[in-house]
Amino acid sequence: MAEIIPAILEKSFSEIKNKLTALREMTRCAHIDICDGVAVPSLTWPFTSGGFKDYDFNKIMNEEEGMPFWEDFDFEFDLMVAEAVENFNLYMKLGPKRIIFHPDAGGDVEKFEHFLEGLDMYLRDNVEIGIAFKPNDDLSIVSRLSHQADFLHCMGSDKVGFQGETFSEKALENIKFLKKNLPGMIISVDIGINLQNAESILNAGADRLAVGSSIWKSSDPIGALQTFQNLV
Repeated sequence: MAEIIPAILEKSFSEIKNKLTALREMTRCAHIDICDGVAVPSLTWPFTSGGFKDYDFNKIMNEEEGMPFWEDFDFEFDLMVAEAVENFNLYMKLGPKRIIFHPDAGGDVEKFEHFLEGLDMYLRDNVEIGIAFKPNDDLSIVSRLSHQADFLHCMGSDKVGFQGETFSEKALENIKFLKKNLPGMIISVDIGINLQNAESILNAGADRLAVGSSIWKSSDPIGALQTFQNLV
């Protein structure tokens, strides 16, 4: 059965908390975008307020507190950051159920592949690793890395780090191609998903839809989420 995952792209910790408050008892998984202004032009928490020196981020790092409502959610962190591998241990302290990497942000695919191969087996048993790719990325590289991934994260636009972008038809072709050539691989999709195209994306083979602006820009976000949930 497919899954609808509300996506949160926010500049402040308080706004993340507000949205998680609204989502409690509505969903188990929440997708949180982390953008550093280097790998992508946009900035989100914690990079809008000091990066790793951010007050709330530091409290989590020091284990003085956790992510808001950590006991209620399985968090999926989308690392649109330049040094995801180098700072992997820091991001792990956020308590992820899933972590999504963007190999193109680091620039060295072979180094990234070795990083994945060297991950601790206990971690691999408890945290799902996702590989993100844009519509016009080389799918041969995606396929090569897929053997070290638990799922592939198909971006609906080449402009990542923003919500409200138009979904690319190329992304739809990529989903169909990967489902055919990598049977059994979980495909999640992010960016540009709305009630007009969600069913066609699911029919193409998507297993998870990360939905942001179509929920949060609605006059009734929770009603919009429920409408999406009724599709699966």
